[in-house]
Amino acid sequence: MLGAIDPTWWVQPVMLASPQVSLSPLLPEHAEALGRAAGDGELWRLFYTSVPTPERAADYVMQALQQQGSGWAVPFVVRDPSGEIVGSTRYCNIDAANKRLEIGWTWYAQRVQRTVLNTAAKSLLLAHAFERLGAGVVELRTSTMNQRSRAAIARLGAKQDGILRNHMKLPGGGYRDTVVFSILESEWPAVKRNLQFLLETGASP
Repeated sequence: MLGAIDPTWWVQPVMLASPQVSLSPLLPEHAEALGRAAGDGELWRLFYTSVPTPERAADYVMQALQQQGSGWAVPFVVRDPSGEIVGSTRYCNIDAANKRLEIGWTWYAQRVQRTVLNTAAKSLLLAHAFERLGAGVVELRTSTMNQRSRAAIARLGAKQDGILRNHMKLPGGGYRDTVVFSILESEWPAVKRNLQFLLETGASP
C-alpha cells in the first residue's frame, strides 16, 4: 500500500492463509484449543516464554483481546493444514504513525516446531505488514536465553538491533533480557525471496 497510513486499518482483524498454515483472528472460544496446543510439550515450563497453562488459557485470550481493543495488538490463532489450532502469534507494539510494528508472542505446539509451518506463518505476516499495511519496519523480539528462536529469526534475514536489558519481569521472579531484531521495508524483497526458497525446499528458519 502506498500513500497515507490509515491507523485504524492496522488494528483490524484479518485472515491470512497459505497451503501450509492459516492465521485467523483470536476469539474467546479459542481458549480451550490453545490450552491443548500449549500442553503439547508443556510449553509454559520454558521460563523465558509467555505460554499459558491450559488452566490460564482463557485469561491469556482475554489479555490479548484487551490489547487488541487498545490498538496495541492484533492477535491470531495458528492452524495447521487440517484446521487444528497449534499455537498463537500476534502483531503488537503497533505504531501506525511511524509505520512500524512487531511480530511477537509466537508459540507453537511441540509437534509443529521447526517445521515449514513457522516459515509460512512468518511469510504471511511479513507480506501483509509490508505489502498491505505499508510498514516501514517490522520488529521481532525474543529472550536472550532462547537460542533457538534467535537463530531462527536471524535465518529469516532479520538484523539484530540490540539487547534490552532487564526488559521484562518474569513470572517466577527476575527479569528477561530481550534481543531486538528488525527487517526494513528496503530489505523485504530479499527476505521474501529467502522465505520463498525455504518454502519451496520445505525448510524452516
